[in-house]
Parts: sequence; C-alpha cells; structure tokens
Amino acid sequence: MNQAEKNVILNKAQKWFRDTIATNHVVNTKKLSKSSAFDINPFLAVYLSNFLTGEAKPEGIAKALLYPRVLGTSITTSFGTNIQKFTNDVLSSYGSTTSGIDIEFEDQLNGNKIYCQLKSGPNTINKDDVETIAGHFNKVIHLGRTNNLRITHNDMVVGVIYGDEDSLSSHYKRINLEYHYPIYIGQNFWHRLTGDETFYTDLIHAIGEVAVEADFTKELKEVIKTLADDPEIKKLSD
Repeated sequence: MNQAEKNVILNKAQKWFRDTIATNHVVNTKKLSKSSAFDINPFLAVYLSNFLTGEAKPEGIAKALLYPRVLGTSITTSFGTNIQKFTNDVLSSYGSTTSGIDIEFEDQLNGNKIYCQLKSGPNTINKDDVETIAGHFNKVIHLGRTNNLRITHNDMVVGVIYGDEDSLSSHYKRINLEYHYPIYIGQNFWHRLTGDETFYTDLIHAIGEVAVEADFTKELKEVIKTLADDPEIKKLSD
C-alpha cells in the first residue's frame, strides 16, 4: 500500500466516524431527556447521585443516569452495530461477495488469500456467535472444495478492528482453540491488511482528529437540565 492509498482509507475512516458514530451519538443522547428512556433503579439512582455529586438532587440523579449511557453503552453499541457500514464505507475495495464473509484480501505478511469476517472489538461476540461464525467458515471451505479451490482453515479469519490478543474474550479464543480459525486483532489485523506496520496507530490518530470536533458540552447540559426537570426524577430526590 502506498501513501496515497493509505490516505484514502484514513480519510474514509474519518468520514465514517464523523457521519455515522458522532452523528448517531448526538441523536441518541438527545433522546435521553426523559425518565422513560431509562430503567431506573430507585435505590441505586439516589446512591449513585450521592456517589457522583455528594447529594441526591434532581440534577445529580440525572447525571448518574445519563453519563453511563452517553459515555459507555450508547457509543459502544453504536460502534459495534455500524461495523457493516464501516466495511462498506471504509473497506469497500476489499468487499466480498461470498456469503458470511465481509472482506477478502491478500495477507501482506504471508501472501495468502484471506476470507475475513469483521468484528469491532475484543468483547463483541457471544457464545452463540462462535458456532455461527464457524458455520459460515465451514461452508466457504466446502464450497471451495466443490469448485476445486483450495481454502484452508488458516485462510478463514476473524478480523477485530481494535484491541490486542490479551484482551480477547473467551468466545473469540474458542473460535481459534476449538475450530482452529485464526483471529487477527488490532495492530496485527491492520498490518496484515495493509502491509503497513504503523497503520493501526495512524488510524487511531486519524479518528482522534475527528474527536476534537465533538464538543457537545452545551447540548449535554441542556439534556441534563431537561431530564432533571422530569417529575419522576424530582420524585426520587424528595
């Protein structure tokens, strides 16, 4: 991969993050201005407000409810559910027409043709996903045999966009240990895809440049204020 090709992917990644992740994050945050958006535990809400702010006033309760969603589950879920859009928008040049496979590429470290199912992070699959992924890979191998195309287990790979091997969940490890399909994660995945050993770091920095634009403090204060004025929230602080 030359510098021009590298820049194309980095620019596409920035646009994807800006248009998909950041935009959805703002939209989803604005939806959290009513108590009905939360499954409120009245015991923990008051406790967490005191833990966070030192008091159980409506604004503190609103913050205790809002912050975990806005800074945790909401954005993490959005990143994971939009992985297919990432594939289509950012890695379109590697797109696959094979069922159950997201991208196909030549491994830049060993020259093998790789059939890859793409995942967002090291903890983004569950127990049932393991068998589903292995099933897709088995079908591709059998189809290859039918078409006199030699495809081995080492050619069927799960690519994980970020993280490292130490952070992989037990479910990912099962794919490798029980079904013998490789897992390429983080720096290793991007190195094999692009041939550029520093691409993973460059990608993180490129996304970081978009993050500088993400100043939502004023709007977040307004959401907190509106949520704090909700009768159900005020009732908890009485």
